[in-house]
Amino acid sequence: MNPALSLQPSALSAVHVTLDDLIAMRLRAHRLERFARRVGGSHAAVHASRFRGRGVDYAESRAYQPGDDIRQMDWRVTARTGRPHTKLFQEERERSVLLVISCNPGMRFGTRVRFKSVQAARTAALIAWAIALSGDRVGAIGYGPGLNAEVKPGGGVRGALRCLRALVEWDGITRGATATVPLSQALQRAQRLARPGTQIILLTDGFDCDAAAEPALSLLANHCDVAAVLLSDAIEHQAPPPARYALQSESGRVMLDFSAQRTRARWPALFDERREQLVGMLKRRALNSAVLDTHAEPEPVLRTLLGFDARRRKAG
Repeated sequence: MNPALSLQPSALSAVHVTLDDLIAMRLRAHRLERFARRVGGSHAAVHASRFRGRGVDYAESRAYQPGDDIRQMDWRVTARTGRPHTKLFQEERERSVLLVISCNPGMRFGTRVRFKSVQAARTAALIAWAIALSGDRVGAIGYGPGLNAEVKPGGGVRGALRCLRALVEWDGITRGATATVPLSQALQRAQRLARPGTQIILLTDGFDCDAAAEPALSLLANHCDVAAVLLSDAIEHQAPPPARYALQSESGRVMLDFSAQRTRARWPALFDERREQLVGMLKRRALNSAVLDTHAEPEPVLRTLLGFDARRRKAG
């Protein structure tokens, strides 16, 4: 199925990630900057940070309290005093956002306006610009076939541009590939790159989620705020009109018959089931997520994810 390109200025920017397109998102980032500031704080510390976790600069030690991370125990003070003590770290004034972006083959699909891969890159660019404008740092991890790349968090325009150039490069590297890299590998890489308190934003359609992603997500969420933008397409929510459709798959040309009502009714459930594994993992850890369709604009979703702590407040 060919994406509907009538609402796009060019067919190229609908199916491929282009640097011009990503740079243009900067004009829209000012609308999100104040929300990004609520998340990451700023150099002037005008806004209180909503990040959990700790920075990297040691401040002092105090008596252990229930709920403290045992990995931050100060064993020297504990041995000297005979009472358990834990280390405290001074909060960094700069905060980091790490974008974890799926470049798997399943993302190269779309029937409305653009591919999911392009929508993910546009959304990532908008976040990068908003974070750069707020005075904080942004980095990125790309995962997909033949791709094992990352951009360490950096500040300002340079930090944002490094992420944008990487998005374009990663789109080219994975173009035409057929293998799928599991989400767990990306989460494990994020554990090594992200400092405590980093905001992690996943951009994926959820179809690459695997069983090993659950423990990796739990470890990451212990020290970082994790949220997810789940990319989807309109055809994943509603079957196309009754007819026979020719599709090109990895195994060749196939025909899909949507004339049967039973097939049409079952169609959306197939996509929900593929995405449910990741959605379930996020819900079990009270982590925020939102669905973003290929034809929609990302600002409303990002206002939710960047305007509030990624961990939902529980009633009571």
